[in-house]
Order: sequence, then C-alpha cells, then structure tokens
Amino acid sequence: MLNKSFQFVRVAGSTLVLTIVLASAAHAETTDALQGDSGQSARGVKAWANNCASCHNLRPAKELRDDQWRVVVSHMRVRADLTGQEARDILKFLQENN
Repeated sequence: MLNKSFQFVRVAGSTLVLTIVLASAAHAETTDALQGDSGQSARGVKAWANNCASCHNLRPAKELRDDQWRVVVSHMRVRADLTGQEARDILKFLQENN
C-alpha cells in the first residue's frame, strides 16, 4: 500500500514539474512575441492566450509544424467561434514561433 502511495506521489510530482516547465516555455514565447512585434504577432499572442487558454493548457508553439497549426487553428476557429482575423493572428503567431 505504501509503495502505491509513493508511486502516486512520484507521478504527481513529475506531472507538476512538466506542467511548470511547459507553462514557463509558453510564457517565454508569449513575452518574446509581445516584445518583438507590436502588430499581428502581438494580437495573435493575445488572442491565443484569451481564447485557447480558456479550454486548453497553453502548448509551446514548437510542438507542431506550420501545416499542423494551420489544421488546428482552422478546426478551432469553428469550435471557439473565432473571427477570421483572430484565427489569422493566432496562426501567424504560432507559425512564427515554432
């Protein structure tokens, strides 16, 4: 019984560490994008944080390729009721940062 408890704590701890690392990476990408370009990329990171983060853990942009992000954003535009401009801004931000 004690061994199972220890195993649970170890897995939970590893999950927490991974979550913190991924959140830090996403935050760094967000900060870099806001500092680098005040135009579409900044709008994209804001839309990404406001819309995508409400349902998903923010993933690092490097997790997917340009073509994969295009499919994801196209799908989520419909599901999240994004405007065309929001979808374009989010896609540009993700593609520039992957």
